[in-house]
Amino acid sequence: MLQKIDKQLVGDRFQRSLSSYANHAVVQNRMARELAEMVCRESHSCAFNRVLEVGSGSGSFTAELLSRTTIREYYANDLVEESRGCVAGVLDAFPVEAFHFLAGDIERFDALPMELDLVVSNATLQWLVDLDLFFSRIAAHLLPGGMLAFTTFSTRNMREISTIEGGGLGYYSLGELELIAGRYFDVITAREEEVRMEFCSPEAVLSHMRHTGVNGLLRRSWTKSRYQHFLDRYRHSFSSENGVYLTYHPVYCCLKKRCS
Repeated sequence: MLQKIDKQLVGDRFQRSLSSYANHAVVQNRMARELAEMVCRESHSCAFNRVLEVGSGSGSFTAELLSRTTIREYYANDLVEESRGCVAGVLDAFPVEAFHFLAGDIERFDALPMELDLVVSNATLQWLVDLDLFFSRIAAHLLPGGMLAFTTFSTRNMREISTIEGGGLGYYSLGELELIAGRYFDVITAREEEVRMEFCSPEAVLSHMRHTGVNGLLRRSWTKSRYQHFLDRYRHSFSSENGVYLTYHPVYCCLKKRCS
């Protein structure tokens, strides 16, 4: 059974992990670098007038993007209000003329900035409820030829957790993402990879999830017996030479709004 996304729980977990995220989100940081490089590869000049980042979090991706591009006006959105300070601190080191922070659920905003030439999002869109509607709205707010570049996760992401716990997020396959996006955009780039992280123990996996905020996937309350059951099953089913492993399944997409 797929998990219904509790945005309040997701926000609470990411708020608690904001200070530790950058040091523990190894895969997400790698995705941020590759996403920023993809934006530059697919743009003509690496210079943008008005940019919206969805899911700005700790500002890690913001820094990667601004170190490679020139941006006049930067809009950042996040569920967590404290992200404002993180992003503002990053922007202080770059010649951005104007900064606007949009706190809250991007799916609930009645009005988004218009005439955007770039929308970016790193490791966030898997938390959205209606991706089709999101793509439609972003297309409406982009200039013709404007770009939506994002990373998210696909169907094998953290499969170890969903195998033990049951359910999980309703991840899209790469083909499904291309199909939905193709209704509103030209798909320029769409690729996926699988990354296996090694940990010394299942306890270390849970600590990693807590420090990166993704323990929002673990919704049921933990009892002592359930906790032990989780540890035992994890060791038995997902052991490796160095302990245990956890799978990430990143997806990288670059879309452009059609000019007509």
